[in-house]
Amino acid sequence: MRLLIAEDDRDIAKALTALFEHNNYSVDAVYNGNDGYDYALEGNYDGIILDIMMPGMDGLEVLRALRNAEVKTPVLLLTARGEIEDRVSGLDAGADDYLPKPFAASELLARVRAMLRRRDNYQDEILEFEGLSLNLSTFELSFQGGNLRLVSREFQMLQLLMQSPGSVISTEQFMERIWGWDSDVEVSIVWVYVSNLRKKIDKLGAPVNIRAVRGVGYCLEKTIQS
Repeated sequence: MRLLIAEDDRDIAKALTALFEHNNYSVDAVYNGNDGYDYALEGNYDGIILDIMMPGMDGLEVLRALRNAEVKTPVLLLTARGEIEDRVSGLDAGADDYLPKPFAASELLARVRAMLRRRDNYQDEILEFEGLSLNLSTFELSFQGGNLRLVSREFQMLQLLMQSPGSVISTEQFMERIWGWDSDVEVSIVWVYVSNLRKKIDKLGAPVNIRAVRGVGYCLEKTIQS
């Protein structure tokens, strides 16, 4: 899952980025409302976390502008304000949730997980394909009693593949969703992580393969028995 954080306090933004990356999210962080709007409009994010009090466009202005542009990405507002009227204003502007500062990290994570589950239709905490299970809370991959824990990028890539088994996900999609559209890493990194995932799936003995579609990308499919 890929998140955008718009928070003008760089120390808070850095702490939030570390928190979410530790929990296997990919994160872009910006420090004013104008950049928040531009990134949200151009990027492919699963969720957005906006501080209300920011230089340039404030969080509510960003939110209203995004909704007017028909950007439906779920938004969680963070602010030091705790009055009911401020919460109402945020929700009326199109926010999906609202969390006043200070807050517990565990509550923020729980609220973001809940927000992302509501994004389209409810999504279970466990993705399954041909007996292979991926736990979205513990980041564990399991098959017939065997299990292993995936590292952050592996988890994010396999989550994308298991959400749409049989569908081809392009290298560009992986790069944008996991490393970010402004990342300077080489596209060959995608092959490296696919190779690591194949080895782990084989280690578990699951009848699942990540097939390379030449010149396009990768898809998850059932292994064809010979």
